[in-house]
Amino acid sequence: MKNKYISRVAVIGLTAVLGMGGLTSCTAGFEDANRPGSKASAEELGRDNYTIGSFLVQMQNAVFPEQENDFQMNEDLIGNYLARYMTYANNGWNSANFATMNAPTGWVRYPQKSLAPKFLSAFNDIKRLGNGKKDVNYAWALILRAQGFLGMTDKYGPFTIGEGEDGKAYTSQEGIYNRIIDDLNEATEILKPLVSNGSYRANAEFDKVYGGKFINWMKFANSLKLRIAIRISGVAPEKAKELGEAAVKAGVIESNDENLAIEYTPHGLYKTSVEWGDSRACADIESFMTGYQDPRLSKYFKDVVDHKPGTRAIIGCRAGAKIGNKSVADPMYSAANVMVNTKGIWMTAAEMYFCRAEGALIGWSNMGGTPQDLYNTAIKTSFQQWEAGDATNYIYNSWSQPAAYQDAPDGFGQNAPSASYITVQWNDRDDMETKMERLITQKWIALFPYGQEGWNELRRTGYPKVLPVAQSTGSYTIKVPNRIPFADTELTENPENLAKAKEMLNGADDYATKMWWQKKWW
Repeated sequence: MKNKYISRVAVIGLTAVLGMGGLTSCTAGFEDANRPGSKASAEELGRDNYTIGSFLVQMQNAVFPEQENDFQMNEDLIGNYLARYMTYANNGWNSANFATMNAPTGWVRYPQKSLAPKFLSAFNDIKRLGNGKKDVNYAWALILRAQGFLGMTDKYGPFTIGEGEDGKAYTSQEGIYNRIIDDLNEATEILKPLVSNGSYRANAEFDKVYGGKFINWMKFANSLKLRIAIRISGVAPEKAKELGEAAVKAGVIESNDENLAIEYTPHGLYKTSVEWGDSRACADIESFMTGYQDPRLSKYFKDVVDHKPGTRAIIGCRAGAKIGNKSVADPMYSAANVMVNTKGIWMTAAEMYFCRAEGALIGWSNMGGTPQDLYNTAIKTSFQQWEAGDATNYIYNSWSQPAAYQDAPDGFGQNAPSASYITVQWNDRDDMETKMERLITQKWIALFPYGQEGWNELRRTGYPKVLPVAQSTGSYTIKVPNRIPFADTELTENPENLAKAKEMLNGADDYATKMWWQKKWW
C-alpha cells in the first residue's frame, strides 16, 4: 500500500472542479429548486452555491471513493478481498490482512476515522450554507449521505453518525438503517415535483455521475431503497416488503445508461491492481466464471503476463495465499481489466433486476415479472453492460458448473475442488435453497467490481459458496469475516460510547459477530 496520502481541504478549489473559469461560469446553470424549470442568475445564487457545489463534489468522492488511497483502504482491501473478487499479491501483507481476519489496526480504523469524516463534514457544511432550505442541494446531499452511512454500517455494524447531543455516540445498525430510509424518503419527496417531467437538470458542473440529470439521482435513491429492502428481508420482513414494493413502483434503475458510474481519474482499481500490482483476481470468482465459460471473465480480468502453454489465460489467486514475492506473483495472476479512466461502478440495472427477482421469489407484489423472467433479464442486462455478447446460451446452460481451482504453475496457493456445483439455468421445480444459491451466485458475479455489495450478499445469504482461506485464520472457523472491528483509537478517544457500541453488537468486537441483518428469509 502506498503512503502517499493526499490531503484534502474542506472546499475543493475552483481549478480542481471547473478549470480556470470565473465565478459566473461556475454558478451559471444552477437551478433554484423553488422555481423548477427557471434559471437562477449568479447574483441570486452567490458564492455560497459554488461552495455548496464544492462540498457536493467532496461528498461524491467520499461515498463513491475512487481516489487511490481511499479506494484501497475502504474498498479494495475490504470489500473486494472479502467478496472474493480480488486478493492481495503483495507479500508484505501475508501475516496480517482482512482475509485472515487479523488486519493491521491502521487498516481497520481507516474507513471510520479517515473516510467517514469527509462526507459527514461536507454534509453539515451543505446544510449550514443552505440555511435550512429543503432544496435540490439538500436532497442530493441526503442521498449521498445515505450511501456513505450504508457503506460504514455494513462494515462495522453500529456507527457514529454525528447526530444528537453527543456527536460521538454510536447508533445501532437498525437505527442507522431507519435513518437512511428516512433520509431517502425525504430526498425523493423533495425531488419528486422537480423531476416530474424528466427534463429537470441542476448542478451539472458538480455532478460527476449524471451530469445534473436528477431523474437519475431519483432512481438511484429508489434503487438504494430496494437494495436495503432485500438486505433486511430476513430480519424485518414486513418493513422490507413495504419498502421494496414502494421503491419499484416509484422507479428504480432499469437500463445500463442509468447505472451509477462515477468519473475519477485515475480509477481506483487501476491504481491498486494495474499500476501498483497490489491486487490480483481472486480464485473464487475466476473458478466460477471459468466453469461457466462466462464471456464476462475477460472483461473483468486481463490475461496473465506469464502465460504458460496449456494453462488458463486468466488465473486467480487463493484468498489468503502466502505470497512469496510480489514481483513473481504479479505476472503469474490476472490483474483487473481496467484503464486509468475507467468509470467506477457503484450501482447497476442488473443488480436491480436480481433484487426484483428475489422480491418476486419472496412474494412481493408488482416486481415486474416472475422470478425466472427477472433473473434472466438480470443476466442479459449484465452481459449488455459488459458488451459480452448474447446471453442466451449462458442462461439456458443446464450442465456447466464452477470449475475446480487449479493454481498457476509454481503458484503460491493450492489447488482445490470446487466449492459449489450450482448451474446457471433457472428451474422452478428446485427447492428454495437451490433457487437462492443460483440467484445469488449470478448476482454476485454481476455485482463485480463493487466488492462491498458482493461481500454483503455473501454474508446475508451464505452464497456463493467459497473456498477456505489458504492460510490459518487462528481461532476463527468462518471463511469470510462478518464485520470488521471498531477503530482501536476509540479505546482512548471515545471509551464510554465504545462500550455502549459493543453492547449493541450482541457479540464480541471481532470479525465473527454478525450484522443485525444477517438472517435468511427462507
